[in-house]
Amino acid sequence: MPILNISDPETGTTKKVEIDEDRMRVLIGRRIGEIIDGAVAGMPGYKLQLTGGCDKDGFPMRPDIHGGVKVRILLSDGPGYRPRRKGERRKKTVRGNTVTPETTFLNLKIVEKPKGSESPQQAS
Repeated sequence: MPILNISDPETGTTKKVEIDEDRMRVLIGRRIGEIIDGAVAGMPGYKLQLTGGCDKDGFPMRPDIHGGVKVRILLSDGPGYRPRRKGERRKKTVRGNTVTPETTFLNLKIVEKPKGSESPQQAS
């Protein structure tokens, strides 16, 4: 069952939402950086931006790899690799920037809220 991690940059909180396969079909073919409707995650009126994710084997998505392919590339920084020493590079397996049926986790952030959902601190 696919999981969406939806972060709110204003409050710094993250909400985990499990969706069924039918709603996941709407997201297949979307790319990192695209804006989607929040109704997919049960949040009507919200606009969400796709920021990343990983597949069923745990390989992270990278925005600079086109398509939904799994490839081994030489990395010097993240996502997908964190060097331990300065100048260190390694070959790592990563996914492309497109959502595929193998994708199990998607990271999204809220970019637009519905008109009446301001927090009490902002209303004053």
